[in-house]
Amino acid sequence: MRVQTVLTAVFVGMVSSAQAGTVNTAVFGTTKDGAPAHIFTLTNNHGMRAQVLDYGGTVCAVEAPGRDGKPANVILCQKDFASIEATGPLSALTGRYANRIGHGFTIEGKHYDLAQNPNGVTLHGGPPPYSRRVLQTVRTFQNANDAGVVLRLASPDGDQGFPGAVTLDVTYTLTDNNDFRMEYKATADKTTVVNFTNHTYYNLAGAGNVENQVMTIMADQVTPTDAYQVPTGEFTNVAGTPFDFRDPTPIGKNIRSTDPQMLIGRGYDHNYVLKKSKPGALELAVRITDPVSGRTLDLLTTEPGVQVYSSNNFNGSIVSATGATLRATDGLALETQHYPDSPNKPNFPSTLLRPGETFNSATVMHFSVR
Repeated sequence: MRVQTVLTAVFVGMVSSAQAGTVNTAVFGTTKDGAPAHIFTLTNNHGMRAQVLDYGGTVCAVEAPGRDGKPANVILCQKDFASIEATGPLSALTGRYANRIGHGFTIEGKHYDLAQNPNGVTLHGGPPPYSRRVLQTVRTFQNANDAGVVLRLASPDGDQGFPGAVTLDVTYTLTDNNDFRMEYKATADKTTVVNFTNHTYYNLAGAGNVENQVMTIMADQVTPTDAYQVPTGEFTNVAGTPFDFRDPTPIGKNIRSTDPQMLIGRGYDHNYVLKKSKPGALELAVRITDPVSGRTLDLLTTEPGVQVYSSNNFNGSIVSATGATLRATDGLALETQHYPDSPNKPNFPSTLLRPGETFNSATVMHFSVR
């Protein structure tokens, strides 16, 4: 028998009796293969709440208060597990290589052909996607100032066509500083390439489109793409282009530009080259503010890039937890990452992971009111 718990009911009902700074676990549904999917509800000492699924490591909810004190879920998710499984989770883990690789890649003289579309492009690692796998629960934790869950994905040698068995631990933490943290730690038994992220869709208003929300990106350059959205290997300055968010700018101001790159992506779907004081520093990447509610997201990451995607493929086929059909610009994905197609671009930061090494990455959502 499949369990089909409605997300909003779980989110409100389950945490109403929880103490501050806790983790609650419940069965959220059952996959078509008969595996239980669990939902973890995290609360901090200010009453802020977040929800994560072990199905795809999906972030279902982060409630952030507005200037009126009322919280809203700023993450896009469907209403129940049946909907999530039917259409695929929105704000889920992607890998083994997030974003695009063109025509496979070569390591140590051996070429690896991945599952590709007719244009030779592999997206988010290819099938079977990480977003549709049930991750192992390593542990939950409750400390004085935070609460969270550690999930594990064991990816065997040859999975999705990639060499090496990889063990990935993802830690989701909600802190008393109103930070929601996603931390990745991975090892491999053969030299491989990795690029992990969460394809989180944000809407600081909680509903509607994001076009009037104001964004700043800490980047002077983007990596332009070919017609199939694979980077060319070049770097383009954002000055004087629709990609210039160095100063606070409404997301929708230039989204209908005739710039050739905007036409390729049908909106924003590009990798920004983040300004860093040093490689791997946890620093501000993107700031978004909703002028109406005052909710503000500061997104910090250790990664060198962030893919900004204006949900251009939303076409009304997915219904959100609020009951709205999702269409283009109803959410903004910010995928912190290494650059797309790095294995084939020697001038991009390396994504190699060798035996004996540990991949570490962190992305932090900090919420405040302006």
